[in-house]
Amino acid sequence: MANQSTQTPAVDAVDSDPERAERVVVSYPADLSSWGRFQVEKPSFRAYLRKVHDEAREGDAWEEFVGVGCCGNSLDVPLQVERVDGGALIDENSEIEYTVREACDLQGSWAVQSAGGPTHSGTATDESN
Repeated sequence: MANQSTQTPAVDAVDSDPERAERVVVSYPADLSSWGRFQVEKPSFRAYLRKVHDEAREGDAWEEFVGVGCCGNSLDVPLQVERVDGGALIDENSEIEYTVREACDLQGSWAVQSAGGPTHSGTATDESN
């Protein structure tokens, strides 16, 4: 008869930490451009969020910078924490998931670089020239 081990597998300490956020669901506004969505949904942007936010709680609002390419101005995206599964602490193993919420009159995409862009952000070109 073969010798059978009676040891139980070790539990991964990271997965068993009750303070760690397993998943953080973050929303962005429906009027975020497809380019803006592409930027925030990148794995590198998710990693950025894990680095700059130590904790997440439902209702937290995060205003995050997203560049708009090689020229022009910046786009700040209002993100909101909709749900946190697990504890509040965010680490490199916390999953970041996105959902869409109602539009908030977000001014962005490539228009921020043009004369036709938003005038209230200070990025529009003066048309009197």
